[in-house]
Amino acid sequence: MVKTNMTAVRVKAAVSELLTLRVLRRERISPHFMRITFGEGDIDRFTPMGYDQWFRLFLPVSGGSLSRLPNKLTTLAYVKYLAIPKDTRPVLRNYSVRAYRAEGPEMDVDFVLHGTPEDGTAGPAATWALSCQKGDQVAILDEGIAFNPPPGVRHVVLVTDESGLPAAAAILGSLPRDTPGHAIIEVPSPEDRQDLDAPPGVEVSWISRDDAPHAVPGRAALAAAQALPVPAEPFFGWVVGEQTLPVTLRRHWVKAGVPKDHIVFCGYWRAGNSH
Repeated sequence: MVKTNMTAVRVKAAVSELLTLRVLRRERISPHFMRITFGEGDIDRFTPMGYDQWFRLFLPVSGGSLSRLPNKLTTLAYVKYLAIPKDTRPVLRNYSVRAYRAEGPEMDVDFVLHGTPEDGTAGPAATWALSCQKGDQVAILDEGIAFNPPPGVRHVVLVTDESGLPAAAAILGSLPRDTPGHAIIEVPSPEDRQDLDAPPGVEVSWISRDDAPHAVPGRAALAAAQALPVPAEPFFGWVVGEQTLPVTLRRHWVKAGVPKDHIVFCGYWRAGNSH
């Protein structure tokens, strides 16, 4: 079960309806990341919100499988989605908008690549990202943003493993340029580091697992975040990734006196499950 408080704090999308988009191009941007650019279709009906805007992504598993999807993902609609036979049911995953450009318009979505399709160690989304072609269709349901600091709180602390890098990058690019803070980002290898548009006052610390390739993602970022002194001034903490990271760091911050409404956390995935 995913542990999070995103539902309680998020800013919902003004309109959340099923949108069909097409693959415009794909690019292997580093050893563990594939960037897919989407556009065409219903892209004109998508409203960019910046920060950690996320959406439900439906990937087709057969021709015409997207046509059976509901226009909204209510509880009843989700039950109906689960009732679709597995061999024709679109794969459902959550992803963040890495970048949106009004020219086109088009959006970038970064997929984390772990394992390989050949030996069955890659999850269905990563497998799709490695094989998709220009013109392939997907469907999305916009879910809004979770990065929602209390009024007057300017200082930020962002902590994530590679699964939250796209969202963290988008947050850093959306922040006011005078924002102070710190971002700790763990990636599998030094080659997975990216040039980020962070405000000058936000220190970005990269941690790579190249010396411990079999370590559970998020553990190094957790240790680094726990070693940092808790800021004396009020701050907004955003922590996501493999479930142990956000759950443990939130507990650490709350114990140190950080108000719970100054923290948003989400277990994006759990070690041992394909994602």
